[in-house]
Amino acid sequence: MKKIIAMLLVLSMFAAFAACAESEDTSSVADSSSVADTSVEASTEASTEASTEASTDEVKVMTYAEYLAAEVGATVTVETYVQANQGWWNNSIVLYCQSADGGIFVYNLACSEENAAKLVKGTKIRVTGSKAEYDGEVEIMDATFEFVEGGDTYVAEAKDLTDKLASDDLINYMNQLVTFKGLTFKSLEYKNGEPGDDIYVTLTKDGKDYSFCVEVYFTGTETDVYKTVGELKEGDVVDVTGFLYWYKGANPHISAITVVK
Repeated sequence: MKKIIAMLLVLSMFAAFAACAESEDTSSVADSSSVADTSVEASTEASTEASTEASTDEVKVMTYAEYLAAEVGATVTVETYVQANQGWWNNSIVLYCQSADGGIFVYNLACSEENAAKLVKGTKIRVTGSKAEYDGEVEIMDATFEFVEGGDTYVAEAKDLTDKLASDDLINYMNQLVTFKGLTFKSLEYKNGEPGDDIYVTLTKDGKDYSFCVEVYFTGTETDVYKTVGELKEGDVVDVTGFLYWYKGANPHISAITVVK
């Protein structure tokens, strides 16, 4: 009987050792799995962060041709040069911009008054906004911008497009600084019927009428161009310079005018 009891005790001890060994092996596997999971998680987080940083840093600046080809409503980013503005108001500004490749009208650009003072002619900026079209005028609207540090400068010279005034090719110069020579004054109309607002000007060339505009937010009412246009008489011959804005057809915003006879 004692032998039987002794044998049972020995068997119990072996069973206990086996159970203990199994427990230790399972714990070791669990610890190893935990380390692997942590390593994968850390790797995934690092990869995600790197991807986020890359996508934030990568901003594609379009060429002028790419900007023209973009769909209306698309978000566009371009680098261009300030040529003139319509004045700062309510934390926004309207800019006439141009590079060697072409002109861009920027409407409702978010801008502080301090930065507006720095947007002098020739300043290079990077603009991001929505490409839009309004009655024929192609522009960038509701945009933001940044100065291109260390950028060069560019001041456009007016292109003489007198021979293209009646041509379908004229639209290809939209928003650029242009000049037309030897036009005859026909009539004018003030936006609100009297001086102090925009002036709608009709000039003729070779028997055809053409519409121009003195944009008051651009020139103001005390400038030579505003006063000179207001004093024109039917039959006066003038040379006109301005930005080739488009409103249901060519509608240049006059920046300078000279009476030649």
